[in-house]
Amino acid sequence: MTTQTTARTAEVSRNTAETQITVKINLDGTGQSKLSTGIGFFDHMLDQIARHGLIDLDIHAVGDLHIDGHHTVEDVGITLGQAFTKAVGDKKGIRRYGHAYVPLDEALSRVVVDFSGRPGLIMHVPFKSGMIGEFDSQLAYEFFQGFVNHAFVTLHIDNLRGENAHHQAETVFKAFARALRSGLELDPRSAGMIPSTKGSL
Repeated sequence: MTTQTTARTAEVSRNTAETQITVKINLDGTGQSKLSTGIGFFDHMLDQIARHGLIDLDIHAVGDLHIDGHHTVEDVGITLGQAFTKAVGDKKGIRRYGHAYVPLDEALSRVVVDFSGRPGLIMHVPFKSGMIGEFDSQLAYEFFQGFVNHAFVTLHIDNLRGENAHHQAETVFKAFARALRSGLELDPRSAGMIPSTKGSL
């Protein structure tokens, strides 16, 4: 049986003229979170990543919310992606691929992830509302684009059905978390090998 001997943790900061962000993660956590982005619904979605991915997340962001939430949401995605890259390391022993279907009432979403080393995002989520609280639903795409570009993962996100934008978003973020959890899990049969015929990811 494979034993995890190296802590898969990271801390990354990003400071620009638009945002100041610090992210701390533990990929082998228990789903604990400390979240402060200034956007309530976004914090709620980040909490889904922590709880359903069993990833400890500590995210503090100060951004130019007097303009809108775009820079804050995108830069959190970027910084979280950088933290994932650092914490995952050489990817030895991970399952690499993960997928999940998550329902919430009338909504159902599917997310598939590949820790491939190649950034790519395919996202089909026809949100039924432009705003969810103070969160612009278009920014979900910006968050995931920032994440994949810096976590170097391929990510497919599909909302298969849904009439309530809150439910649509929540199923997407929960399925994302569950897919991450599956892909990051250590495979006891892999003997610590890198899951690629190339020998690297």
